[in-house]
Amino acid sequence: MKAASPPKGAPAGAVTDVAVELHGITKRFPGVVANHDIDITVRRGTVHALVGENGAGKSTLMKILYGMQRPDEGTIAIDGKTVELHSPADAISRGVGMVHQHFMLADNLTVLENVVLGAEKLHGIGGRARARIKEISDAYGLGVRPDVLVEDLGVADRQRVEILKVLYRGARTLILDEPTAVLVPQEVDALFDNLRELKSEGLTVLFISHKLGEVLSVADDITVIRRGTTVASVVPSETSPRQLAELMVGSELPSPETRESTVTDTDMLVVGALRLTATDVDGVQRAVLDDIDFTIHKGEVLGIAGVEGNGQAELVEAIMGMRDPDAGTITLDGADISHAPTRKRREDGIGYIPEDRHRHGLLLEAPLWENRILGHVTEVPNSKGGLLNPAAARRDTERIVAEYDVRTPGIEVTAASLSGGNQQKLIVGREMSHHPKLLIAAHPTRGVDVGAQAQIWDQIRAARREGLAVLLISADLDELIGLSDTLRVMYRGRLVADADPATITPEQLGSAMTGAASGHLEDSADDGTEAATGTASGTASGTASGTGPAAEAATGGEDR
Repeated sequence: MKAASPPKGAPAGAVTDVAVELHGITKRFPGVVANHDIDITVRRGTVHALVGENGAGKSTLMKILYGMQRPDEGTIAIDGKTVELHSPADAISRGVGMVHQHFMLADNLTVLENVVLGAEKLHGIGGRARARIKEISDAYGLGVRPDVLVEDLGVADRQRVEILKVLYRGARTLILDEPTAVLVPQEVDALFDNLRELKSEGLTVLFISHKLGEVLSVADDITVIRRGTTVASVVPSETSPRQLAELMVGSELPSPETRESTVTDTDMLVVGALRLTATDVDGVQRAVLDDIDFTIHKGEVLGIAGVEGNGQAELVEAIMGMRDPDAGTITLDGADISHAPTRKRREDGIGYIPEDRHRHGLLLEAPLWENRILGHVTEVPNSKGGLLNPAAARRDTERIVAEYDVRTPGIEVTAASLSGGNQQKLIVGREMSHHPKLLIAAHPTRGVDVGAQAQIWDQIRAARREGLAVLLISADLDELIGLSDTLRVMYRGRLVADADPATITPEQLGSAMTGAASGHLEDSADDGTEAATGTASGTASGTASGTGPAAEAATGGEDR
């Protein structure tokens, strides 16, 4: 079925009212049709949301509009003119920019160098470029520092750099692929305020998201794609998250809520007085982890909330053995692993879902069955008698693909050929297949659709019932609150607050993440806002020094 006609209330006007028109777009890859006969009309000066399950073809369609892919059939019109886009440079020259779900940045270059790369003719590579970057950063509250190395930035800061890159090139139509996946509620609100401001100035935004509540709050028009084709166009005021979910996947919107408690008295992971220092961009030694203490019991999910860049990534790397702590202890199931190599920790029962699946979870140009082996080379079924066992690894990959609904033509295709959500399901299947004692889950459902979210949540709950201990780090506060048995807040390398998932709200948790509250967080009897009742037992005493306003905290991660 093709998309419906433009939503009610859309100006009927001339073609000049239309920023982008895609008609009859079809794109085939070996073994799969990514897009089939897609029709979309995007009105100028609007936010147009594109929703659909993983593998529905949303990202492929946007890559076609951005010139990264050529359609096999169909036409593209920009500002009323039919165009052929042979490369992103063609799209950029016509005012189309794209912020990808997986960022296109060079780690070994600074922010300024990344922004001007390929656009040197606009403002040069020196003072004028720096001034323009600062102007854009200040205008849209991006908090970007030109001289920071990209490899030193967290995921949220990388996203801000990507948005700045697009604005720097003068984009009039901006494609955002899952832009809120790494943001706390306050940052989402700020981003949406910026989008509305840009929209009022005539900018057009194509907004891909799995967070249906957000789509409904910010979009003017919504197009739903299912299995590669457009199935509906809807008006936000006339639909609900449940109806959108049913259009996308034919099922109701899942909830991460966990009702029953499975927490035991048996310690699985004990972290004591953990401290880690690093040298910042100015050559100054500073603590990125400062006196971290916590315990995760068998059957318990401990959620860590925090604006990205406040030490969560370093905590994960210390537990995984990727960084050696300066002080403190890490104990897994009674054994001290503080300085054990990563492979030993893996073999001892730690599963790991990394925050960036492309950088740390997959070999993109390797087939799926080889990716199944990653991180578990010495373990059954991947090896036997000290030698790799490709046949068994292939068979087990087939099982993972079936059990975790990884949509792929087969296990010999490369990981790069899968959609982001299907890549994530493969990683989750790989890690859960080794029945870990402890699962470190960093943003486990980032960029996956509602159906895949439900499946991943169910797998974590099922393993939790059997005694799995989970360290959950997520930018999705509903996920954190819904899945966690215990919640802690991380700010500037310290655990500064804790909260009861049964009573805390995303807004209260988001406020604590900016350094606005510490201690034990609970509802105020009068107005429902959070109240700090002092430092709770087991919580790092005191707050991080210099707790500033929310805006400072939101960008303070760049110091690390």
